Amino acid sequence: MGEGILNIVAIIGSLGLFIYGMKVMSEAIQKVAGTRLRKALNAMTARKSVGVVTGLLITVLLQSSSATTVMVVSFVNAGLISLIESIGVIMGANLGTTVTAWLVALVDNGKLSLSLLILPLLAISLPLIFIPRERVKLWAEVLIGFALLLLGLTLMRDALPDLQEHKELLSFLKDYSYSGKSYLAKLGIAAVFILVGALMTIMVQSSSAAIAFTIILTSEGWISFPLAAAIVLGENIGTTVTANLAAVIGNVHAKRSARAHFIFNVLGVLWSLFLLPPFLNLIASSSQWLFGANPYESASVIPLSLSLFHTSFNLFNLLIFFSFTAFIAKLAILMVPSKGSEDEEFSLDYIGSGLMATPELSLVEARKELVKFADLMRRAFKYIPMLITEMEEKKLKQYTLKLQKYEDISDRMEMEISNYLSEASRAELSTLGSQRVRTMLHIANYLERIGDIYLEVSRNLTTRKEQKAYFTPDMRTKVIQLAEKVARCLDQMVRNLESQEGEADFEEARKLERDVNETFQQFRAEYIAKVEKGKYRIQSGLYYSDLLAELERIADHAASISSSLKSSKGQA
Repeated sequence: MGEGILNIVAIIGSLGLFIYGMKVMSEAIQKVAGTRLRKALNAMTARKSVGVVTGLLITVLLQSSSATTVMVVSFVNAGLISLIESIGVIMGANLGTTVTAWLVALVDNGKLSLSLLILPLLAISLPLIFIPRERVKLWAEVLIGFALLLLGLTLMRDALPDLQEHKELLSFLKDYSYSGKSYLAKLGIAAVFILVGALMTIMVQSSSAAIAFTIILTSEGWISFPLAAAIVLGENIGTTVTANLAAVIGNVHAKRSARAHFIFNVLGVLWSLFLLPPFLNLIASSSQWLFGANPYESASVIPLSLSLFHTSFNLFNLLIFFSFTAFIAKLAILMVPSKGSEDEEFSLDYIGSGLMATPELSLVEARKELVKFADLMRRAFKYIPMLITEMEEKKLKQYTLKLQKYEDISDRMEMEISNYLSEASRAELSTLGSQRVRTMLHIANYLERIGDIYLEVSRNLTTRKEQKAYFTPDMRTKVIQLAEKVARCLDQMVRNLESQEGEADFEEARKLERDVNETFQQFRAEYIAKVEKGKYRIQSGLYYSDLLAELERIADHAASISSSLKSSKGQA
């Protein structure tokens, strides 16, 4: 009894080491290739086939389909890719995750020697970890993560008790013997083990770890080839849970993307279940030709045959449903119908989801939210000239309330974005990632200040109205002229935030700000001259002067945002 408990603890510990090694390696790769991954994910919008290849390559790189799919869900949540585009990436991710199974099978089959891989990896990586250059240290982390992953596999295999000494532990499997059963009986048994595989993956939250464990069980003779294949099918369903959990607090688009992943994998498992007996016979024949043995007859070839089954299933699934992404998207939309949104523009759409599975790439969501924040402040500006030209009291009150509401929104958005970025900065970011966080914090602060100015302007103009400190036609004309120039500054600010690397026009932003400054100085000088000549009432003149100064401050903040982008090489 005591030995059995120790074995269970050892298996759990080695499985945890495998998952931790995968996590270390995946996060280090993200830091090394953060910018390249962002560009690759942006490229997926070009064609559906590009999305499939992108999902495949990123999953092979990260060695985790869960990381890729959660990343994709977060990008859909951020509005960077559409639901249809995300399905293509998910299809590629499913195929990419089969590389892990081949790695485990080759290692376990003796094709690769763990003892010859783990120690050299650690010997190479440990000295590199002390080199000051960040990129070198990150590559050292990648090697260490891979070494821990392989070590976890070794310990997991060694932790399994000898089957010959513990035959009673598998006595319950006799009731699930696959061979010699009728077609319907085989389907029933497969369905049971599909459920086992799904539950196993849900518990460990990693399909790669679950598949690795399954392959090791088969190599030690604990599970037959047909039952292991059914477990692998279940693991393909279980892996969708991670993305669906991440999307629980996402927007409707993120939920639909996660459901599409679930639909795609479930549909694939359904056709595989009904065709499983002939499918397994096909894999057995292929194994005889490729590996020189039949998995029904030789347990030693089961790991390789199971990897072949896993890859074939995902490849056939991709080929079958590649042309039906629109159908899958419709099913996902039916599962997650839109509840409608009132005043949707005033909500946090991108970072309110809590989807921060990949710190480096989560900054893309923050950038998207900043663009929305900036666009919101740009559109709110239209109410300032309206307060000058509108004579109807009811509408004036509406415009004032609008500006006050926008100021409240700016406070909330600045706080939420700052909190999100602070949380991201607590993770291990690259130097460039940390620089982006600082830049975005500055930008959020500038945008919040613009909202404060709107509130101040609305209050001053309301007080001016109450005190009957009316503007002359000349004053109103000059305010409108300056406001038009400020509006162009805000337009350029948003364009720069929306632009890709190297596309922002910082010179145009400086030029527009200089124009505002020169106009402000000119109008202010004319105002002082007219006050000295007694052409302006003192009280009206003060409100007019303050309004010009507030408009000039808005342009300054807009230009400061573009300057912040430039200082970080446009990579906020």
